[in-house]
Amino acid sequence: MATVAVTSEIARRAAVLAWTDLPDDLIERTRQCLLDWFAVTVAGAQEELTEILVREALEDGAKGPATVVGRSERVLPSAATLINGAASHALDYDDVNFSMGGHPTVTVVPALLALGEQTGASGRLFIESFVAGYETSGRVGRLVSPSHYQKGFHVTGTVGSFAATAAAGRMLGLSDRQLAVAFGIAATQAAGLKSSFGTMCKPLHAGTASEHGLRAARLAAKGFTARSDVLECDQGFASSQSDHLNAEQALGEAPQGWHLRNNLFKYHAACYLTHAPIECAKEIRLKSNFPPERVKKILLRIDAGADRVCNIPHPTSGLEAKFSLRQTVAMALTGVDTANLDSYNEAVTREPRIQALREKMAIEFKPNWEHSLAEMAIQLDDGTTIEASHDSGIPWADLAKQRKAIENKYESLVVPVLGAAGAKRLFDAIERIDTLDDVGELARASGRG
Repeated sequence: MATVAVTSEIARRAAVLAWTDLPDDLIERTRQCLLDWFAVTVAGAQEELTEILVREALEDGAKGPATVVGRSERVLPSAATLINGAASHALDYDDVNFSMGGHPTVTVVPALLALGEQTGASGRLFIESFVAGYETSGRVGRLVSPSHYQKGFHVTGTVGSFAATAAAGRMLGLSDRQLAVAFGIAATQAAGLKSSFGTMCKPLHAGTASEHGLRAARLAAKGFTARSDVLECDQGFASSQSDHLNAEQALGEAPQGWHLRNNLFKYHAACYLTHAPIECAKEIRLKSNFPPERVKKILLRIDAGADRVCNIPHPTSGLEAKFSLRQTVAMALTGVDTANLDSYNEAVTREPRIQALREKMAIEFKPNWEHSLAEMAIQLDDGTTIEASHDSGIPWADLAKQRKAIENKYESLVVPVLGAAGAKRLFDAIERIDTLDDVGELARASGRG
């Protein structure tokens, strides 16, 4: 299928997506994605990197009408898109999709929120546009998987640019031809390196991807030119950043019919590849309730790809701790709450019991292993071995149970910033998203003051 016009077909599917195409569960899944996104963004808006980006925007004269989530400043829509996108990925606590290979919602919502607030878009148009962008992330991700990520590209920053473009283009009402051109504009801006993990540049990737997508859609609407076959052409996105052009995967049916049905939410505030090991450690700890001092050896088996993503052996900061398998497992074994943002700090990396556990841990990185599967064996001082396994790549089947977990996460992250009344106002706007005449109401409910 290498000759298939992949760009045009992905653009067509995004451009024609209509409200009547969406099953009821996708509306609820969109609400849950929004609850999660606003939760991590409100909290992430208080981080130093967000402060820097806001200050940079204001110093650059970008004061304007668009809401900065979780803050009182208002800036130009493009600046708000960048800032909100970076803030939403600042804590590395946002959702994941393995078809995309990265974080979809953080690239889609920032562009839609700024554009929707500016244009007075309806809530239904917002949802249509969100799903169009989300599904695009899965299609483009599968097109270049797995070598794109293996080469060192951060999918959130690269593939996420196309997701944001599709979402913004759908909200602007671009035709499929215009959207294919917009993909061409986005492709030449798409960037993001995995070598930036553990620094402020990783969350910046989400912000730039969303900003690039918004810009690409707007320029295409004005007649800006670009190639309309950029995904599959020679020296295009796939050939320059991947060894694959998996057209059948990209255009084939998503697992369970929609990529959105495979969204994975985070319940630990660290890199998603640490989640399965954390769950193993928690299970073993609950089984035996042994003191950490009794641990003689920890063996972790995990996919080889994690070695280049979250294997910082001796983290020295809270941010590095989020990308350390040894650190997060040690935290779980000592009862540290890995869901609590405050748990990730410099002090926890220097805690003697945690450092001792890190040194007792061996990791077997297994080639061709299930990406989200971890197996753990812990040997105690009396020779007893306790084992556990966990696959963090399986979406929850119970949407009501998932909603409750996300609501708890939302409350824990939003109330400390917006207060109980502010958190309820934003929650109510999210719940009514499909009936809103103007999503500017949703945007304004997320700001402060």
